Amino acid sequence: MDPTVRDELLQLFAAGVESPLPDAAFDALALRAFRSQFESNAIYRGFCESRGAAPGGVRGWEEVPPVPTRAFKELRLVSGNPDRVERVFRTSGTTRGSARRGEHHVLDLALYDASSLPNLRTHLLPDEERIRILALVPDPKRLPDSSLSYMVGRAVQAYGAEGSGFFADPVEGVEVGAFRAALDRAEDDGAPVLVIGTAFAFVHWLERASVERVRHRLPGGSRIMETGGFKGRSRALSRDSLYGELESALGIPSSRIVNEYGMTELLSQFYEPVLIDGAEDRRHRSPPWVRTRVLDPVSLEPVAHGSEGILCHFDLANLGSICHVLTEDRGVEHRDGFRVIGRSPGAEPRGCSLAMEGLLAGDGGREGGG
Repeated sequence: MDPTVRDELLQLFAAGVESPLPDAAFDALALRAFRSQFESNAIYRGFCESRGAAPGGVRGWEEVPPVPTRAFKELRLVSGNPDRVERVFRTSGTTRGSARRGEHHVLDLALYDASSLPNLRTHLLPDEERIRILALVPDPKRLPDSSLSYMVGRAVQAYGAEGSGFFADPVEGVEVGAFRAALDRAEDDGAPVLVIGTAFAFVHWLERASVERVRHRLPGGSRIMETGGFKGRSRALSRDSLYGELESALGIPSSRIVNEYGMTELLSQFYEPVLIDGAEDRRHRSPPWVRTRVLDPVSLEPVAHGSEGILCHFDLANLGSICHVLTEDRGVEHRDGFRVIGRSPGAEPRGCSLAMEGLLAGDGGREGGG
């Protein structure tokens, strides 16, 4: 990892989400990050060389070869000394059976903290210095390999008011009784709260709340951060249905529910700016240090504006792993951001598959550090 680029990135993140980063300045940082990763990551270097891409020959960040998210399941992608990895975050899923979980080996948690906290504050706390945070995700002490738990834990430390806490067990799910007691206290105290959870956790809780006929009216100014898909244990909900049920059960208007889109393989997140711009035109915004494209799933060329394709992100916060990441998520460009449509159905997109074949062909049994 290039320490000079790292220090510049920390300064950039500290300037906040609302400080623009011109394309030329982003390009310059991206190419320096690419050089650092090319020189320190043997697997990635071989992959890039097989595509004729090397520092000095790449003219812009769009020409830097992206790696598919599946690569994080098959390879240890560390751009630096693997012995200095500070944390390994793993994708959700079972640790048993044949399904393999993706792993993001994070060399520098300071980059994660510096990129995630100002982004979260801007989109979830534009009007509050501190707020009571009720999280339907496990405490990071109980689930240390979850990037979401880690991020929420840092948010609680930085912005959580008295009464903040975690109300989910890594195995059993939502701790319904403790969460209900926390909601009751919030109603009694009259101070706004931020409820954070995955869609799966919210559906689980809503199913129990419906059976027990539980309804809350949280104080004005409360808001929700929801992340993840909409499948529950016994049913699937559309976004509108989920948000409608949350409004009914918690008394928080659906216009104050913010969707967060993130993934283990990226250290930056994307939020809907509904608390800033209103909820009439929902889309996700990239922070200034991320650029997002919508690509054809076969050719990996950009699609026409407004056409559907797969999302590809260049995240400067990923300096210690791989910045350019090709997802299997479908989306479409929209205004100053994009809309997520869902996962690609069926087989892995052809472009992702070919990229993965190229990475494995260039592996040669080598580790990620150079």
